[in-house]
This record gives sequence, C-alpha cells and structure tokens, in this order.
Amino acid sequence: VTCCLDGEKIARDIFGDDIIWVPYVTPGFLLAKEIRTLHEKWCTKNGKPFAPAILMANHGLIICGDTPEEIHANTAAIVDKLDKVVETRLSSEPFGVIDPHEPEVQSRLLRIIAPALRGLLAENGRLKTITLDTSADALAIACGADGRSVAEAGPLTPDQIVYCTSWPLWIDLDPVSADQDLVEDLRTAVTTHVEDKGSLPRIIIVKGLGILASGETISNALTAADVYRDAVRIMAGARALGNISYLPDEHRIFIENWEVEAYRKKISIAAAGSGRVAGKIALVTGAAQGFGLEIAQYLAAEGAHVVLTDLNLEGARSAALEIEKTHGKGRALAVKLNVTDGESVAAAMESCVRLYGGLDILIANAGVVKAGSVKEISERDFDFVSAVNYKGYFLCVQNAAPIMSIQNRACPSVWSDIIQINSKSGLQGSNRNGAYAGSKFGGIGLTQSFALELVEDGIKVNAICPGNFFDGPLWSDPETGLFVQYLSSGKVEGAKTVEDVKRAYEKKVPMGRGCTTPDVMNAIYYIVDQNYETGQAIPVTGGQVMMN
Repeated sequence: VTCCLDGEKIARDIFGDDIIWVPYVTPGFLLAKEIRTLHEKWCTKNGKPFAPAILMANHGLIICGDTPEEIHANTAAIVDKLDKVVETRLSSEPFGVIDPHEPEVQSRLLRIIAPALRGLLAENGRLKTITLDTSADALAIACGADGRSVAEAGPLTPDQIVYCTSWPLWIDLDPVSADQDLVEDLRTAVTTHVEDKGSLPRIIIVKGLGILASGETISNALTAADVYRDAVRIMAGARALGNISYLPDEHRIFIENWEVEAYRKKISIAAAGSGRVAGKIALVTGAAQGFGLEIAQYLAAEGAHVVLTDLNLEGARSAALEIEKTHGKGRALAVKLNVTDGESVAAAMESCVRLYGGLDILIANAGVVKAGSVKEISERDFDFVSAVNYKGYFLCVQNAAPIMSIQNRACPSVWSDIIQINSKSGLQGSNRNGAYAGSKFGGIGLTQSFALELVEDGIKVNAICPGNFFDGPLWSDPETGLFVQYLSSGKVEGAKTVEDVKRAYEKKVPMGRGCTTPDVMNAIYYIVDQNYETGQAIPVTGGQVMMN
C-alpha cells in the first residue's frame, strides 16, 4: 500500500482518518520532523494522545500503542484489513505467465553463472559469495513475462537501495551457448551495468532460473536476498492495487550518496572478517567426525564458509549447526555425500554452488582403511578401499575443477586449491596394509597428474601426507580402529593389548607423538598461501617419513 501510486487513497478508503499518511520524505532527521508535525496535527484534531498507525510512503508502517499488548492488537487489526484488500486482487502470477527453464538447464546455468559472477564481481582480489533464491517470489519475477520491465523500473524503498543497490542486473542467456561464451556474455553484462549504473550489482535476476544475491559473506548475501524478496512482494501487491510507486531519481540519488549508506557498506565489508581463509568457500569430504570435522572447524574459525560432506548426514548436520552457533548463520552447510558415486558428488557440488556460488578449497579427506595381509584380505575389502581412497578423490576433483575453472576464467588473478589428505603410507609402503598404501600411492599419482592439467585453470593441486592421527576414530575406535585391527592382524610383533600397539607406533616417530589437526592445518594454510606450489606431497609426520 505505501509503495502504490494510489496508496493514500486506498489507505483513506480503508481507515478514514484513523491513520496518518506521510508523503515520501528522505530518511533521517527530515522524516522524523515531518512525522512529528503531522502527528501533532492529528492528535490536536482528534483529541487523542497518539494515532494507532502511521503509513509512510515508500517507507512502511509504524504501529503505536501504550503497551505491547495494545501494539499487537493494533497491528493485527490494521494488517488484517490491508491483507483482505490486497489478497483479493493478487494473482498467482503477479508478473505474467511464469516460464522457467527445464531443471537440467537450470542446473547447468547455475554451475556456470554463479562461479563466474563470483569472479566478475570480485573486489580487491576477493571473490564474492553468491546465493541462489528460487522461492515462489523469486521465480515469479525471474520467470514472469513482465518480470524484467517491473524489476528494472527502479527501487521502491531506501532499504532496497542500501542492501541491494538501486538496480538489479537482469541476465537473459542462451542456455545452449558454450560455457566460455556464457562467461564472456556475463562479463559484458556486468561491465555494461557498471558503466550505466555506476556500481556493481548485488542482485542478479537470471531469466528462467531465479535471483542471485551477492555479498562479501553469506550473511551479506542472504540479507540482500531477503530484502529483495520483500521488494518483489511489495511490487506484486502494489501492482495488484493499481501501479507501483518507484522512488523518483532525486530521492534515489540522495540515498545512493547518503553517508549512512556509505557507513553501512563500510561496516558490511569489515564484518566480512579476517583470517587466513576469510571469505573462501571450502568443501571437506568425510567431515562428520575425526580429521575432516576438525579441519572444517579450523577453517571456519579462520573465516571460511564450510561445506561438511559425509555419508553420515546427521553427524554432518550436527557439526554444521555448532559451527553456525559459533560463527554465524550460513557459515556451514551439511550435505550427504558418497564419494564413490559420481551423481552423489555432482549433487553435493551443486548444493555448494547453490548456497555459496562456487568453491575455493576442496579438502579431499574421506578415506577408509581395511588392514590385512595380501594373503588374506578379501577382494571386496580391497575394492572398497580403492573405491573410497582413489576413485573417490578422482570423482571429487572431476566435479570441483569445472567450478574452480570458471571462477578463474572470470577473475584470472584468483586461484583455487584442491588438497588431498593423503597419508605417510602414500610415501612408503605399509606392511600388511597394502590396499590402503596402494590407494594412497595412487592418490599422489593423481595429485601430480591433476596438477599438471589444472594449472591452466588456475587450480593448484597438492597432497598432505599426515603421520598417524592416533587420537582420532580411525586409530582409536574401540571396535573398528586401526589399533584394534593391527592387534588382531598381528602386525605389531609381541603386542598383547591396544596400548602396546599404540606405544609401538609412537616410538616410530622421532618427535614421539602422533600427528594432530593443528599440524595438518599449518600445511593446509601453507598450500593456500603459497602461490608457487603445485603437484606436491607434503609430509607432516614428525620426521617419521622424510622427502627423498
């Protein structure tokens, strides 16, 4: 109602003189002064201490009352009356007939457009976070016949300008174009938008797909998405009531140059935080427990957005919620993933792109062990170890690399990292553990091969070869841990108990202890920070295994 050209008349028809209507005034002191003036006149005329409601053109609604209960009652009465008027006129397709792309086309466009926009909208060498909104409101305007003309006519409220900028970028791409052509079409669209509008877009409406919101962090992007979704609802309602009242250019320009807006942007950028991986998007496989979970937690603490993937979805969800409690909404996402299944891997990568827009760091951590003599290990166990440790790494890289490649094509100065959590057993053989060691040796072969191929895509590929993580479930689980397995298989001569096995392994390490997550994190940070290193297998073994 407040953003409708006939808003005052509609309000008067509904409420008469029971409310105050404030014509548009720029926010801040001038608006406060105008409200006071009109309110004093209303109180004098009506002999009451306050009006139950104040409707401000292109600003919204103020509800008044002496108590919280009175405010709630006034709100319910006023909003109920407004709802009845609006809902009777609203269409299920407020911006014309909806014509979305087919799901396969939407999926392909998302995997190209979102990573490309991260690079094309980058500032100071930092990629943006891009989140996709496919709500009913988003689809109504992105897929509606009149969506473009409505969206591009201008902003409705100061908040829309502050959080979303005045103008969305409308994208209408040929879905059959080659990937590289789509990226270049996007580059042209962004460049033209900046030249015409004077700023980078924060809202990108993709015809047939939905709305993409941009921000320095996921929090910024989600806020922009929420504000613009409200703007779409307002446009739909105002259009149904007659026509939309967009902010005139003089008022729009005032808000664009308002010192408060500049301050909010400064605060927003500062809120993006600091840390060795601040703003980066990291996907960790095998992240519901052990090394993978702790790696995700450390990355989040250093500013990353983390995607925790695991077959154990409940465990990943629980861990993601804890990270969000500590670091903020949206900072972690849990996704079910079977690394041996290509479709599962592709779906997990798409979930990552859907929420965050792309991928900067892949930590291929998922791994399994089935210890046993070559004379005794079953073919089934050998295949299982190979499928997870070797094929799983391949499938993750195969699905992550195209996303990272598009980001680099859009912004060549920014590189991505693929890091396999390998093992010291990938550097030297492991007695009665050939299936595991063989898969890890193979992983280093893949790392070196991927590094040679993907360097042209701005992707560094390295492996970290930790020593034994004695305190994690892989080793210490009382039923399936390696200490139990090695005791059962007789791998440690003379060992009578699990503690005997553990002490025997600790004695093999010159530094006298097992590897820890902080040890591995230092190697991860080194790889990410080091711009001139790829194809390496970095031992983190306390001196137990050395480079040769």
